[in-house]
Amino acid sequence: MKSGCIDFVDFIDKLGSRLSASDHHILNTNHVTWLLAQIIRVEHVMTALNTDSRKVETTRKILSFHREDRSSDPNNPQSILLDFISSCQNLRIWSLNTSTREYLNNEQLQKGKQIDEWWRQVSKGERMMDYMSMDDKSIGMFWVVSYTMAQPACETVMNWLSSGGVTELLPGANVQPNERFMVMREVSPLPISLLSGFSMNLYLKLVFQMEESLFAGQVVPSIAMVETYTRLLLIAPHSLFRSHFSHLAQRNASLLSKPAVTLLVLEIVNYRLLPLYRYQGKCKPLMYDVTKIISALKGKRGDHRVFRLAENLCINLILSLRDFFSVKREGKGPTEFTETLNRITIITLAITIKTRGIADADHLLYLQTMLEQILATSQHTWSEKTLRFFPSILRDLLMTRTDKRGLAIQEWLQSETTVINQCTQLLSSSAEPNYVMTYINHSFPQHRQYLCAGAWILMQGHPENINSGNLARVLREFSPEDVTSNIYTMVDVLLHHIHIELQHGHSLQDLLLKTCANLAFFVWTHELIPLDILLLALIDRDDDPHALRIVISLLDRQELQQRVKLYCMNRGPPEHWLYTGIFKRSDLQKALGNHLSWKERYPTFFDDIVARLLPVIPLVVYRLIENDAIESADRILGMYSLFLAYHPLRFTFVRDILAYFYGHLPGKLIVRILNVLDLSKIPFSESFPQHISSSNPAICPPLEYFATLLLALVNNVIPPLNSNSRTGSMGDASNNSVRGPHNKTPATPQSGPANASEGQKAFYQIQDPGTYTQLVLETAVIEILSLPISASQIVSSLVQIVVNIQPTLIQSSNGLHGASSGAVQGSVLPTSPSGGSTDSAGRSTPSVSGINTSSFVSRSGYTCQQLSCLFIQACGLLLAQLPPEFHLQLYMEASRIIKESWWLTDGKRSLSELDSAVSYALLDPTWASQDNTSTAIGNIVALLHSFFSNLPQEWLEGTHVIIQQLRPVTSVAMLRIAFRIMGPLLPRLVTAHNLFNKILSLLLNTLVDVFGKNTQPPVPVEASEITDLIDYLHHIIHYEGQAGPVQANSKPRPEVLSICGRAAESLRPDVQHLLSHLKPDVNSSIYAATHPKIAQNPSS
Repeated sequence: MKSGCIDFVDFIDKLGSRLSASDHHILNTNHVTWLLAQIIRVEHVMTALNTDSRKVETTRKILSFHREDRSSDPNNPQSILLDFISSCQNLRIWSLNTSTREYLNNEQLQKGKQIDEWWRQVSKGERMMDYMSMDDKSIGMFWVVSYTMAQPACETVMNWLSSGGVTELLPGANVQPNERFMVMREVSPLPISLLSGFSMNLYLKLVFQMEESLFAGQVVPSIAMVETYTRLLLIAPHSLFRSHFSHLAQRNASLLSKPAVTLLVLEIVNYRLLPLYRYQGKCKPLMYDVTKIISALKGKRGDHRVFRLAENLCINLILSLRDFFSVKREGKGPTEFTETLNRITIITLAITIKTRGIADADHLLYLQTMLEQILATSQHTWSEKTLRFFPSILRDLLMTRTDKRGLAIQEWLQSETTVINQCTQLLSSSAEPNYVMTYINHSFPQHRQYLCAGAWILMQGHPENINSGNLARVLREFSPEDVTSNIYTMVDVLLHHIHIELQHGHSLQDLLLKTCANLAFFVWTHELIPLDILLLALIDRDDDPHALRIVISLLDRQELQQRVKLYCMNRGPPEHWLYTGIFKRSDLQKALGNHLSWKERYPTFFDDIVARLLPVIPLVVYRLIENDAIESADRILGMYSLFLAYHPLRFTFVRDILAYFYGHLPGKLIVRILNVLDLSKIPFSESFPQHISSSNPAICPPLEYFATLLLALVNNVIPPLNSNSRTGSMGDASNNSVRGPHNKTPATPQSGPANASEGQKAFYQIQDPGTYTQLVLETAVIEILSLPISASQIVSSLVQIVVNIQPTLIQSSNGLHGASSGAVQGSVLPTSPSGGSTDSAGRSTPSVSGINTSSFVSRSGYTCQQLSCLFIQACGLLLAQLPPEFHLQLYMEASRIIKESWWLTDGKRSLSELDSAVSYALLDPTWASQDNTSTAIGNIVALLHSFFSNLPQEWLEGTHVIIQQLRPVTSVAMLRIAFRIMGPLLPRLVTAHNLFNKILSLLLNTLVDVFGKNTQPPVPVEASEITDLIDYLHHIIHYEGQAGPVQANSKPRPEVLSICGRAAESLRPDVQHLLSHLKPDVNSSIYAATHPKIAQNPSS
């Protein structure tokens, strides 16, 4: 409405006509008036009510939507708001236009005096409104005030947040004492239960005022103000979302030049709004914005705090991306990423391609270019154990990369004498203080990367041997990328040193203990280097047998355990938006350590060196699993499970790690991974816990379990057939922005229509994955991936349900609830080969016994015919989310069922009977449901179409397997089935030429199977039987040539004509004739003769 996409007057006309026609249930409450009151201050709306020629008519219609909405609980805040909302609306219209005042409701105008009186009572004198002790009635009335007096309401909120006054921040040890720093004292942030009912107008005013205070004020804001600001953005994710860097630049170009503003924005986004950016699809633009900061700072001496925070945010952003992305906004040249980010990007690509696939054919073409951009500035190679889990397309490109670690060690050995000499002068206890600046200004750049390695050698297991003060000062004066280079080099040197010492007969255990003591000196005792980068450097050397043992030892150390415990205690609950207490600001040095806090004066809000580990711990777990260190992965997850609750995208982490390592995770570790989640808030199936903890994992869960999963998808994910198709009101599962009841926990999928209200959960309640629709779908995926049975068993169960779904539901409606034998039929079921009973519930497939289908129909709100179609859609959608291991099983199972269909293999059937049967079999199940007929083949084909339509482009590469399994095709009936399976897929592939050619060739080969020159069919078949298939081939080839709908001047691609020409050479003459124009021969093909490229070069 705000951007003018909707004409307000036209909208009111259509709403009025719809309400007067049939949809009276919309006006059961006053929500329509509430909706209109939200937008009444939008410029287009005010124009319509003030100057439009139809303003009187529009006003009268708006007023007619009012309903008296008396609740049984008059003190409920929502009831109070709905009771007064018409009064708010009338008051606003009254102030807009004098000519429409006569149509206003005087009773509602008089009611407005109650609002004024309540406000005078609570705001009189200098008494501050205490937002933390408001009762329900006061909350409701304040909501009402937000519609009538938004500016005064805004001022009282801002007064509350600043009511603690200000205090002077004591300067740190390295800050000049004359630098004064004023900070707001802490109060409680406004509770989300209060904020959630404010008018949109008040939201906009508050956000504007808070941004002024946060980013342009002279006083450091309180955590309460920052937290309240982020809560507003989470409550209204669509209306209030802004890309902060571009938004602030537009507001005041000089703001982001202030380091304090940049720090605050980075903290807000990294620790509060990351899921919101992902929900809005704005992670990529944000990544580019943050990369600019990183690029500007990575070579700048001393700017470590902003750089490391920006780098950590970029790590989180890259790991949050689950679709393909360019590493540079402009797309050309080497990446501006740091070495760390380059490595993280490769890992993210591997996870994305393996667990989600590549959606677009163009992305496949760009992949090699992208890798070249990344590797142009990265020296890293990945271990064989890591590469074996990479998707093949990525593994093949990376396997040829030369490992330069041997060369790096050789360079170290050449420089070692010089480096140790310099480090001795710099780091001895009697070192000259002036030598620090001499080293910083005059040492060779190639030697600086060895500073930490030299210090580590000098320690000899006794960190107290070196001058930590000088080392700290030099590292702080280095650029951030110099420090990163030092860490990566030190890791290589210390691992090499361990191997040398082992050859000299030293004990491995003693060496590892000394190594960890030295590293603890670097990280904890003197806080010289960032722990997150050290851990990433170590896990990237997992091909060394000692690297991961060092990582585990570091994560086991008490120093880290205590810091993590302190962080969790001070940080408050993971669901920060529900916290009503006063936030405690951590001391800058304690939060960030000496290296990052040196010379810094701006206090932290949410940042902490422990929080920087949130994206790192999951990567450690990945690397441990890759190296078969299952027990260690289990222990690390158990040790850090409470900490991982703060991970902003932990649900995504669980889903993806189960998919990435599918088939390689033992049941115990799967359970441990699942316990990373808050299981009480995930809509798992009721029987799921018993299936994953079964003492006999070989037993497949009953079909009812899988049918229940599909029913949850039908109820919460698959769009409704139409607004009146369901017997119950199911709600809109995708509309997660509508505010729902507070503190309501999700129901399990078994609860049927009651789940509708869960679809109305606010975004802040399910930030990962973002909508209840996505949550239900991804939960089903997690369940499937966690089951201790094979992909083959899972696919077989799902396909069995789909093949039999309609006959089973119809039998249920006739009182045969889940009959155990297909021979038992209701009288409505046909008995011919085309009928659902004889085919799909009869000999060819097992029965779907044990499913309480009558319960399923009642819980869905659909008829059994509608539900059968939706089950097929849901099953295809679910299978398309699963890793490719499941796809192959689906193709094998589908081809088996088709080939074993008894009426296709029965040699006694006449051609006319088979033709009739195929015609019925290939009917869309939606049509078949109208006369209660469905077939195994019809349902399987529909399942494959649903599956194909949800697959990313890359995963379509495997679709040819099903046709290969059906070959050799020996009848026109089977030929039609092959074309029906693959036909709808081809239009999707018009830009993926290689895959299009592959599938087209496969279909032409099936044609040769039946109509080949040397083929002897059991029964002679005329070429005229397949003219419709020939027509289809002509059409799709032109469609692909045009890259879209066929036009009068569409031309097939020469490459495609060559494919058709080669296939035609193997066909019978009468069929060849039908394909004569689909050849590259200019003498016989009008397409070739008129094609510019072929006509100019006929020999080609």
